[in-house]
Amino acid sequence: MQRKMDVYLGIDVGSVTTKFAMLDEDDRLVHALYLRTQGKPIAIVQQGLKEVMKQLPSDAVIRGVGTTGSARYLAGVIVGADLVKNEITSQAVASLQCIPDVQTVIEIGGQDSKIIMIRGGIVTDFGMNTVCAAGTGSFLDHQASRLSMSIEEFGPRALQSNKPVCIAGRCTVFAESDMIHKQQMGHRVEDIVYGLCQALVRNYLNNVAMGKEILPPIVFQGGVAFNEGIVRAFEEALETKVIVPPHHEVMGAIGVALLTHEEMTIRGDGTKFKGFEVSEANLRTSSFECKACPNMCEIAQVFLDGKVLARWGGRCDIWERATSN
Repeated sequence: MQRKMDVYLGIDVGSVTTKFAMLDEDDRLVHALYLRTQGKPIAIVQQGLKEVMKQLPSDAVIRGVGTTGSARYLAGVIVGADLVKNEITSQAVASLQCIPDVQTVIEIGGQDSKIIMIRGGIVTDFGMNTVCAAGTGSFLDHQASRLSMSIEEFGPRALQSNKPVCIAGRCTVFAESDMIHKQQMGHRVEDIVYGLCQALVRNYLNNVAMGKEILPPIVFQGGVAFNEGIVRAFEEALETKVIVPPHHEVMGAIGVALLTHEEMTIRGDGTKFKGFEVSEANLRTSSFECKACPNMCEIAQVFLDGKVLARWGGRCDIWERATSN
C-alpha cells in the first residue's frame, strides 16, 4: 500500500490579505496561496480551502491546521484549528527556518507593520504599528493610485530614480500634499516614487523600530517586500544588505504551519480539522456588548446554520464557557 503524504496547513488571515501554506512531513512547502481578504474573512477562508483542496496531491492527508493573523481566532473556529498563534511568533519561526542566524525581522503588510528582534534564535523584543498608515502597504497603494500607476509598477519605477525628492512621510495626508507639490514643481515621477519609498522607510524606522538595535542578518517579509524600491530604501538607510526570502509574502502562514507540525508531533493525537466541507458551510458572524461587569467587553460570535459555533473577545472566559462542548 502506498504511504500517504502528511500535510500541515497554516492559515494567516490579515485585514488586507489571507495566506495559506501547506508543508509536507519534511517541512517543505507543497503549495502556497495569497488572496485579498476584501473585508470578508469567512468567505475568503472558505474560498481558500476550496483552492487548497484542488492543489493538494491526491495522496495528501491534512494532519494539522494552525491559524495566525488578526483574524486568527475566527479562522481557528471555522476550520477547527489545532493551534492558534500570534503573528510575532509565526513570523519569527518562519524567518529562523529560512535564515537560522537572523537577528532582525522587518515585516510590512497592508494595514500594519512589525519589527522582531531575535538573538540566539529567541525573540527578545518586538514593535508594532497598527495606527499610522504611512508605514504600511496601504500607503503605497494609495500613492500609486494618485500617480495613476499600478502598485506592481511602483518598485521598478523607483529603481529608475537617480535624484529622489524628499517627501514628508509623517502621515498619509502630509505625504500626499507634499507629493502633489513636488509634481507641480516638475520633478520626475521616478524621483517622486522613490521619495515615497524613502518616506515609508523613514516612518518605519522612526516609529516601529524606534529604540531597537537593528542588527544583521536582516530579513524583510510581508507583501510590501515585493517592492524593490522599498528594499533599496531600507538597504540605503541601514547601510547593509536586506534579505528578502522566497515566499516572503506567506511567511506568517508558513510559520504557523511549522508550529502546528511541532505541536501535533508532541501531542501525538489526531487533528481537529473539520474538513474541506467547511468551505460550503453557512457561516456568519456578529458581535454584542457584554454587560455582565463594568468592562463592557465586545464579544464576537460565529454562527453555523443559525446556531452559535463559538464566542470570544472578553477579558474573562464567561462566553467561551457558555459555548464549550
